[in-house]
This record gives sequence, structure tokens and C-alpha cells, in this order.
Amino acid sequence: MSSEGCSKDDLLEDNRTDSGIYFCYRPTQKPEEPREHGSDFSGPREKFSAVEDRLDSAYGSSSITTESLTGLVESCTLSSDQEQQTDSSELSEQDENLLATITEEGDTILHLAIIHEEDFITQHLIQLFPKEVLDIQNNLYQTPLHLATYLNLTDVVKSLAKKGASLELQDQHGNTALHVACQHGQVECATAMTGELSLTKLGPVLEIQNWRGLTCLHLAALNRQHHLMQFLMKKGADLNIQEGTSGKTALHLAVELHDIASVKMLLNQGASVDAPMFNGCTPLHLAVGRQDAAIAHLLCQAGADTMLRNMEDETALDLADGNDDILALFPFDDIQISGRSVVSVKFLAES
Repeated sequence: MSSEGCSKDDLLEDNRTDSGIYFCYRPTQKPEEPREHGSDFSGPREKFSAVEDRLDSAYGSSSITTESLTGLVESCTLSSDQEQQTDSSELSEQDENLLATITEEGDTILHLAIIHEEDFITQHLIQLFPKEVLDIQNNLYQTPLHLATYLNLTDVVKSLAKKGASLELQDQHGNTALHVACQHGQVECATAMTGELSLTKLGPVLEIQNWRGLTCLHLAALNRQHHLMQFLMKKGADLNIQEGTSGKTALHLAVELHDIASVKMLLNQGASVDAPMFNGCTPLHLAVGRQDAAIAHLLCQAGADTMLRNMEDETALDLADGNDDILALFPFDDIQISGRSVVSVKFLAES
């Protein structure tokens, strides 16, 4: 279904998702593995070769090695122990050049330390660099926080967040680091990067949409990340915020995926059962169109309005297509007592 219409033919295809969002964001491989060309999430290792010892033009050079980085960190640590300010007089010219290095891919020395999971070096560089350096984005617009989250380096994420790394910066696909955590189910990283923030400061982050119009809650729902959905709800995420392509809420997405656990969770937390998409389709339209009697029953129990019409002038009943289990959820219009429609006997028995 697109935002232009919500016809019966569109909805009867059970595996269809209206804007193709699910298939674009469905995780098919581990974060560490190279992703297919055209994927909306660029992994931090994409620019490295598939061999075990991944090298780029700068990291593999004689001037940037683990040994030289370790030596630099040790010299800075000694200076700190002596309570001296690290400045140009305390670092050699080679060390200064190393700290200031930006590779052809736009990576700082901190990006590289994270990519190669050199925890000792990474932690010392975080302490050494000012906040402005922590927020430098590479050619893929990834910050060190994006990379640490992608690789699920919880301690690094925690250190970056404590130092004040920005949660609002977006990569080339519009994803913040919190988007990345929600995409891959990294609850600990999400907790680490948001733990220091008040609800007032975190609210704008939770409303950021990537270039496909998806917030963190949308991504968590699309990937059936129930723990992250609960986490985001506790942090104050707007349950009824619409994604930008067709106006779906998290409840619409959960219904599309036949994810009854997410549907129950969202309804219990107060999600709007009658929220319309841009084309007027409610979650009940989607459930009936996909012949999902169980979810349609849940929505009706939550008070869904069965008479709402979409832009095609269809009610949810119009999409039932003769399905007895679905029809049992709706009152018969031609049988009324004292002006009230009589509910199906079959539905009452099953309830």
C-alpha cells in the first residue's frame, strides 16, 4: 500500500508492507558483516576488505600503527600523571601529526581505534580529545559514537556519552547512533548513551527521523525489538508519531508484521487505536486487509472504530472479503434492537 490509496487488492497480499519499509530495514546479517550494496545502513567496516586484517590507506601505513598509537597514549598518560597540560611542547611533531590525522575516508584516529576495537587506545583518546573532535563525522557522516554503537562496544559508548558526544548527529542515511542501536537490538548501548540525559533533553532525539522518515521507535517496531520498544516508551517516546513516507505509527507497523506482542504492548501503553495513515487507513484497516483476525479482535477490544473510512471510502468491514472470522467481529447492520446493531452470536461465544 502506498500513501495514495488503501484498496482491498493492495491489502490482501499478506506479505506486503505498504511502503517497503520493513524489507529495507529487516536485519538479515550481523552488524559486523559487509552489507549488500544499496543497504540503508552502512557498517563501519564497509570500507575495509573482507580479509581478517582489514586495512585502509592510513591505518596500514607506517605512520599509523598500533605501536605508534600506544606510544602516543603512554606519553599523554605520563603527562597527565604529572598534572601537566598536554600541548605542542610535550608532544613530538610525529605525535602531533598522528593526532591530527584525517584519512581519505574522513576517519580520525579515534574512528580508527574504534573500528579496530583497540579499547585501551580508544578510552585514552576519548579522554584526550575535546568534545568537538568526538563529534567529527567521516565521509559516511558517522561519528565515533555511530561506530561504537554499530560494533556494540558498550564501554566506549558510555565513555563517549559521558564526555558529551552528540546523540543528534545523523549519518548518510539520517540515522543517529540511537537509530543504529534500535536497528540491531543493542539495549545496553541505548541505555549507555541515554543514561545521562533528562527526558527534556532526550525528547528531541527520540523525534528525529532518518531519511526514510523513521524514528527510533519505528525501527524498534520494524525489527521486533520488544525490549527496546519498552525502553523507548519509558524514556518518553511519542507512541503516535507518524513515519514520513505514508504516515504509519508504530502500531500500524506492528499490525503489518502480525506482531501481536508489539500490538498488545503499544495498546497497553496508550497508543491511539484509530490513528490514521496519510491515506486514512487505521490499524484495523490493515489487520482486516491482511486477514489477521486475532489482531483485529485485539483492536476491536481496545475500542477501534469499525466505521472509519479511508480515502477510498472503505471501512475495515469492506476489506474483510468474506472471511468469517473477520466478519464475526463486526455487527450486522440489518439487525437492530432499539436502534443498536446486534453483534454476531459467533463473536460473543468466542469472547
